[in-house]
Amino acid sequence: MATDHAMEPAPSNAGQLVETSKRFARRLLTSGLLLLVGCFIPAPRLVAGPLFPPPEKTEANPAPESPGPTLRLDYGRGESPGNPVAEFMYFVPLISLEPVSIVKSPGNTQRARMMSATRSFAARSFLVTCEFEFVGEGNQQDVLDHTEKVRRHERELKEGGTLDHQLGSINVEGAGSVSIEVAGTMTGRVPTVTEVRLRFNGRGQPSPVTIGLHDIRYFDGSFRLHNESVARVNTLIFRRKSGPSKMDITVASVKRKDAGNDFLKNLMGGLKATTVNLFMPPIAVEPAGSEAMLNFGRALALEAPAFTFPRAKNLKAGG
Repeated sequence: MATDHAMEPAPSNAGQLVETSKRFARRLLTSGLLLLVGCFIPAPRLVAGPLFPPPEKTEANPAPESPGPTLRLDYGRGESPGNPVAEFMYFVPLISLEPVSIVKSPGNTQRARMMSATRSFAARSFLVTCEFEFVGEGNQQDVLDHTEKVRRHERELKEGGTLDHQLGSINVEGAGSVSIEVAGTMTGRVPTVTEVRLRFNGRGQPSPVTIGLHDIRYFDGSFRLHNESVARVNTLIFRRKSGPSKMDITVASVKRKDAGNDFLKNLMGGLKATTVNLFMPPIAVEPAGSEAMLNFGRALALEAPAFTFPRAKNLKAGG
């Protein structure tokens, strides 16, 4: 399997860069660093919540909150059925700042299966790429509840104000090709994840993930949705950095909800997406959700057999 090695500081010209890369690769192979990292480091069960029941509890140790779902990670080995897409996408209620309900179509058979994993470890950095495929039929939605936000802004809305560009839902329709790229730094043989990138438009296939957007206004005695649109998501990016937790997003197209699927509408949707990607700032997310995604990346980097999400506090009961 092809392996991309992390680049050292840029040499003075391209020829030196190639030669430096070759010497660096030979040093890695000679030292056996790849084997040490990939095989001999004990891979702890990296979870954001416990995989196994905790020891017997006493009154001084109250029962912890139940965790979220556990993803089984087989790295393309065997014929694993994978995990339900709704569990793979459990990070959505984790990162959401508002209550979320998970809605699946009747008879939903969507699953996420890992097809392969490529690893590149260098002295000071690493990159791991895991390829997944979404298979099966149906759709699932994470629907956000704006009730509390509307209540907080009720007065200004009734005075003619608008809540613009509200995220209404995140939807996964049918099948698709997805990759997760995990990048970070190495301290000795210990990896630290600095970035996790989810790419939903793998292998030239259109992304199966869309988000619903709308404005909220007060009109004719009630709160109503206006300017409803749909954006097709290409990437979501989580970074380890100081300050408030945020997520970067890029989209492939942005169209009105009732727009058709003809050539002109798709062309205009793509042009609008280009503008959106240039000017859209990172989106604020729950710190616990951002940390969970970085921990998920570390589990993939260390080839852990499973990863358990923490419980999503904003997941509505029954959702």
